[in-house]
Amino acid sequence: MTLIFFIKSSTVDISNYYIKDIQGTSGRLDVVSRCVLSALTSDNKLEKNIQIWAFLDKYGTFVFDSNTFNNVSFPKNEIMLTDYFVDFIKKGNKKYTVNPLDSIKCSNLDIFEAIKKFIKKKYQVFILNESGAHFSKIFMDMSPKRNLLFIVGDQSGELINSKELKELKLTNLSLGNRSYLASSTIRLIKYNLSLLI
Repeated sequence: MTLIFFIKSSTVDISNYYIKDIQGTSGRLDVVSRCVLSALTSDNKLEKNIQIWAFLDKYGTFVFDSNTFNNVSFPKNEIMLTDYFVDFIKKGNKKYTVNPLDSIKCSNLDIFEAIKKFIKKKYQVFILNESGAHFSKIFMDMSPKRNLLFIVGDQSGELINSKELKELKLTNLSLGNRSYLASSTIRLIKYNLSLLI
């Protein structure tokens, strides 16, 4: 099984980035970093066959694939991951001679093009939405060999409610009636999949 998460941010802006004030100077890139760590790691180790795609409106699309990173050198805390990621995005202004995130792939696809690509590849695609179907019913009927894509959304909720996404007629999946942080949602999805599949 390959597990993929999509997150989107229209707010990330690293033009005034300062490592001692990541929350205030990165347009909440810290939220994206937290999601990356939640997706790719467990018990301070990289997991296998997991990707997270970060669609950053101002900078493009970045694909983190757990299979391409080195477990020893991969930054497993939010501050270092964010700093290396900023260095990777800036490219022309290298702070680090060796960046453990150099295996990030960049994509020209926007989020809707990417979703359609994975639908064609026969991935089962879910939109994480509080008003969706309860996850347990769907997970119990799922094949352990099925490749899965979860659209986590963005900070504003605009993506989940967008006309383009609704036109794709994807399954809306709920973890319950509580609101969770995106990073917590990713961890809960992984945990529940491990129990049910």
